[in-house]
Amino acid sequence: MALFARTIRRSLLDTHATVSPSLRLSFRAPITTVSHTLETGNVPDPLIQSSHHISQAIKDKVNATTSLPDSAPAPESPASKPAPNSREDIISQHLTPSIRQLLPYLHSQPNHYASIHIHGRPYLITAGDTVRLPFLMPDVKPGDVLRLTRATHIGSRDYTLKAPETIKGTADHGKKVFYLDERLFTCRARVVGVESEPMRIEEKTKRRQRHVKHVRSKHKYTVLKISELEVKSLEEYERLVNGAA
Repeated sequence: MALFARTIRRSLLDTHATVSPSLRLSFRAPITTVSHTLETGNVPDPLIQSSHHISQAIKDKVNATTSLPDSAPAPESPASKPAPNSREDIISQHLTPSIRQLLPYLHSQPNHYASIHIHGRPYLITAGDTVRLPFLMPDVKPGDVLRLTRATHIGSRDYTLKAPETIKGTADHGKKVFYLDERLFTCRARVVGVESEPMRIEEKTKRRQRHVKHVRSKHKYTVLKISELEVKSLEEYERLVNGAA
């Protein structure tokens, strides 16, 4: 091992001796720092004068601010997605040939029924029925008479007038519910009163907890009585449509 170390040392000394003096001087030359920033003295003249080749018209076009005329339409705002469970109520008000042909037959038969929607809930009713709503209707009191105008079906024993089918909602558009024209029929309901359910007590507790919480609930419901359900004749409906037009 010692012999191998001496051999390496001798080879290094021989290499140092054979280096030329010029290379030794280059190795010992001092290091200088020169600024290479794009100053006027360091940048060539062709590069400085290259901006003179740009025409004045192009400079004015770049510097000019784009302004829209006063008559230009306002930019459209991006379409916002509908909220969850959003719906749109559409009332069909077209006097179609089928309505013109079959409405007299529907009007002539007694004992009409209708599918009435109250706060988005359907109820199949006829004159004289009592309907207990599954909620407390706000801003009403016993004795009030309500005009029900949202109906999807009106029928008799042999004929049925039906609104277009409901379009289910997607991520791009909300739900669309079609109703019959309210001028085709007259449906009135009287508020009979308010009913309340028996007191319900529910026990709630958490796992590994000794405390038991008692939750009391006693819901109230509005009761309606259908006092009138009438289908208009073709002459009355045409008169109402022409009067509104």
